[in-house]
Amino acid sequence: MNLRPALCALLLLTTTACSGGGHAAELPAPGTVVPSSAQPSIRPSKVTPSATAPPAPASRVKPHLLPGMPLPLSPKDVWAADRPGRLAAAVRRDPYRIYVPNSGSNTVTEIDPRTYKVIRTFRTAREPQHVVPSWDLKTLWVNNDLGNTLTPINPLTGLPGRPVAVHDPYNLYFTPDGKHAVVMASNDKQLVFRDPHTMAVQKVLPVPCAGVNHADFSADGTSFLVSCEFSGQLLLVDTAAEKILQVLRLPGQRGMHAPMPQDVKLSPDGRFYYVADMMTNGLWVLSAQPPVRILKFIPTGLGAHGLYVTRNSRYLIITNRGEGSISMLDFVTAKVVRKIKIPRGGSPDMGGISPDGQVLWVSGRYNAVVYAIRFSDGKLLARIPVGKGPHGLAVFPQPGRYSLGHTGILR
Repeated sequence: MNLRPALCALLLLTTTACSGGGHAAELPAPGTVVPSSAQPSIRPSKVTPSATAPPAPASRVKPHLLPGMPLPLSPKDVWAADRPGRLAAAVRRDPYRIYVPNSGSNTVTEIDPRTYKVIRTFRTAREPQHVVPSWDLKTLWVNNDLGNTLTPINPLTGLPGRPVAVHDPYNLYFTPDGKHAVVMASNDKQLVFRDPHTMAVQKVLPVPCAGVNHADFSADGTSFLVSCEFSGQLLLVDTAAEKILQVLRLPGQRGMHAPMPQDVKLSPDGRFYYVADMMTNGLWVLSAQPPVRILKFIPTGLGAHGLYVTRNSRYLIITNRGEGSISMLDFVTAKVVRKIKIPRGGSPDMGGISPDGQVLWVSGRYNAVVYAIRFSDGKLLARIPVGKGPHGLAVFPQPGRYSLGHTGILR
């Protein structure tokens, strides 16, 4: 376990002195799977208070974008819109809240992050899994998976509205052009494209895998990568054509269980996908340019699950649910530079980063609590009791112009 403090990592989370689009380190040739014991050395970058980020390489993103998709703010950083305080006009009046779906209690708990107090708890249909900001940031959707409904929340008031009938909504995403919602129907083995406002079905896409759950979109929005947790597979989907382009199976790691891919995140420069794997205890790194190739495996901790990009685009945060820790991976070196252990253990699952970039809010899946963890010193600021089985909590509002779904993938 690498506990050596990276001082610049602490300072860079909330300052702009070292901000800018990071890039992934040089990786093996496409199609190569390199076990951790035989990985080639990657030239490290010494992180000190005076260190500055190396210049990002020229963008390798295709020159065309998905029609109707907002133009990227930076050709070198897909997360450039997520800087601290950069709130869209649509959310500037919304109160800062933490929304927690409690899958085992069939409730949603709302927390005031400034006081760490529970404001309200309301009931939902059966097994709420994630709270998802809509593409236009005007609605929060509670995914009631086994209740076959979505419960809308007005983020201005925090109050729930009339549920909408949607079958098997384990998770929910939105295409970058805002034209379609994509329901991850895990039990039905389907990706269901729906109207992003009414949730009327537009197209049903059967999938050749089990347990579709998480995704992220390419920098140009023309495709997205989906994880299938129960079959150890990944799907590359054409956004406009709404068809599967590629199916990949993750390899097993020696001495470990079969792969169980979870959260997916695109690197700031758009060149790589990172996929958390709860059973092989780390991250798979894949090329983002079709055809997608598996490049590398990076150990992070037991039960690697949720992935979050810091507000300066320099680090990827990984929640290690099986060991009660948070890892920080440097996009430049592709190495874990820091690990934060939750005092007395825990089960950090899904969440998000505070608007100012200073605090990680994450559910404790098996401990019926929510954790607030400060990046600067790794201090656990609060352990707040909620309902049973808290899962995909949403921090809202967050910086960004539009939402791609999940618990807040904003660009």
